[in-house]
Amino acid sequence: MRAPTLPEIIFSVKAFVSAMLALYIALSLGLERPYWAMLSVYVIANPLTGATRSKAVFRLLGTIIGGTAAVVMVPNLVDAPVLLCLAMALWVGGCLYISLLDRTPRSYIAMLAAYTAPIIGFGVVSNPSSIFDVALVRVEEISLAVVCATLVSTIVLPRPLGPVLIARLDGWLRDAGQWAIDILSSSHDGNTLFDERRRLATDAVDMNGFAEHLVYDTSGLDWALPTVRNLQRRMALLLPLLPSIADRLAALKQMGEPLSPGVAQLLEDIKAWMRKGRDYESSETDALLAHIAELTPAPRADLTWNEILLSNLLARLGELVTIRHECRELQRFIAAGKPLARQKVSVERISRQHLVHLDPGMAMFSAAATIFIFLVSCAFWITSGWNDGATAAEMAAVACCFFSTQDDPVPGVRAFAIASAWTVVIGGIYVYAVLPQIDGFPMLVLVLAPFFIVVGSFAPNPALFMTALPLLANTSSFLAISTTYSANFATYMNNGFSLVVGMAFAAVALGIIRSVGAEWSARRLLRAGWGDIAELASGVRASDRRIFTARMLDRLGLLVPRLAAVSPSADLTAATAISDVRVGLNIMDLQKATGALPSGASDRVRTLLDELAHFYGHRASRPMALLPDGALLEGLDLALRAVAEGATTSAGQAGLHALVGLRRSLFADAPPYVPPEPAPPTVSLPPQELKAVA
Repeated sequence: MRAPTLPEIIFSVKAFVSAMLALYIALSLGLERPYWAMLSVYVIANPLTGATRSKAVFRLLGTIIGGTAAVVMVPNLVDAPVLLCLAMALWVGGCLYISLLDRTPRSYIAMLAAYTAPIIGFGVVSNPSSIFDVALVRVEEISLAVVCATLVSTIVLPRPLGPVLIARLDGWLRDAGQWAIDILSSSHDGNTLFDERRRLATDAVDMNGFAEHLVYDTSGLDWALPTVRNLQRRMALLLPLLPSIADRLAALKQMGEPLSPGVAQLLEDIKAWMRKGRDYESSETDALLAHIAELTPAPRADLTWNEILLSNLLARLGELVTIRHECRELQRFIAAGKPLARQKVSVERISRQHLVHLDPGMAMFSAAATIFIFLVSCAFWITSGWNDGATAAEMAAVACCFFSTQDDPVPGVRAFAIASAWTVVIGGIYVYAVLPQIDGFPMLVLVLAPFFIVVGSFAPNPALFMTALPLLANTSSFLAISTTYSANFATYMNNGFSLVVGMAFAAVALGIIRSVGAEWSARRLLRAGWGDIAELASGVRASDRRIFTARMLDRLGLLVPRLAAVSPSADLTAATAISDVRVGLNIMDLQKATGALPSGASDRVRTLLDELAHFYGHRASRPMALLPDGALLEGLDLALRAVAEGATTSAGQAGLHALVGLRRSLFADAPPYVPPEPAPPTVSLPPQELKAVA
């Protein structure tokens, strides 16, 4: 465990100042539960100003929605405890389901609404007439926390998100450029290639959620979110493109023929252009594209496999130059703060929901498990007659919601429960040993500062966040600071015990009915991609290169951390997912070219697409992945022959490139494609000689 850095310590001090400010105002206004304001500050605090402001808004909205649900349910169902628990369970599960299908920071609204309803509602079942007042107080105190946290984060040493995002985008493009240079230099090995690809995919997924906070940031880049999204979509296209280029270079090398001096010089020119980063002129891009066009073999029907590979390599290099140029142009606009109207690169507005992997089945499974665990907790509360059993049910709901995105939530819930158990001890020391010895708010701040500042400085560390958060939030709750000291040891221990019991029960129950392995989730992600490819090949799904690529690479980013936990003997690799992206893109290109091909070639391509749809459809529906067989290779080669005969057209060239990509993606180790021998020339004989021959 590393020591906190200076920025992390500054964040902790700012969070503590915000919490004390919220607590002081709540005490001054005579609010019923001022510690709710203090607790909420720590829940929404973030080192970045934009993230703090966005989470503050989301927490307020979630609290209002959850509180409204409690106000509606409790008065109407309080006399029927079973119905009340069932309604609350359905509310928690339904909100969690919605939250899991919204993979943006905005999902926090639905998740918070899920467990806020029972926290507010179950606390007043003995006095249901006070439900509105309690809900209103909670909204007031959380609103106070939102205002204090936002003001301090914005005014005191603010850390805008915009510059951090720009630096991360620049670093990603720089690393991708270096990866491209290594590929063009043939100075990489297979392991390095895969490692770099996995890292870039993971970083790209992380930045997707990171950018969502931009509209709440103070950097003045709130207008740039559509531009950032389009930049990220173009960045995503580089991930399958660069391995394609590496593959074509390797295939040409295996053919035993060295690259021509012109192609070798082109590779050097592209590397030099990439090393310039953003410091280049648009004319240099145009010159590279013109050079690529000059070197591309003239389209004809009798191209050799070597010429086909070279033509495909040059086409992919052209895509690389174009995409890289567009990425750098968009990056320039973002860094310069130029609005959309002044951009030359087109910016499409596409719903984010189309760009990420969504799993309604897994979301439903998680919601159903949460409903079941919550109902069992409620049944224990009602049958046991334990008044504080309601807290156990509430904490079970919190645990299920907090860790619902994890394949195995048990370790996280267990760590959360252990940290919560420590807060019972820490809070007890404060409540019964420290607070009775002090008087006045300044002394309160003085005695709280050491613990909260030290623990808070570890909260920005992702590895320690789920330990620091319960220590900060639950300790704030157990202190139960109000205008008068009214501690009751029996009540305190009951609250603490019920909290730990709820968390512990959730951990056990989740381990029995909800936990799935990393390998199971990894296979599910791969099968989802195979299903998309089958739909593309069959024509069921409309094709858009950027949407498909973004969704498939989002799956890759989700797959990478799971692969680290998968047994090495499992037949799962990140290369499989990247290969699937390349297959899907080539199928799209083939679909577009089919309509303009001659009828014979078009029929052969449609037959191949049907075979691919059948293969990937079966692959997606089986627990173990099927491997492409010789029949599919034969169908590919037949389509190659048919399309090559009409390759003199632009559609023929596009179809040929797509088929080459499919062959190299699915059958990289197959023998080289052998074009048909040219037909012997026909000789026309005069009629007299024909008679003589006869």
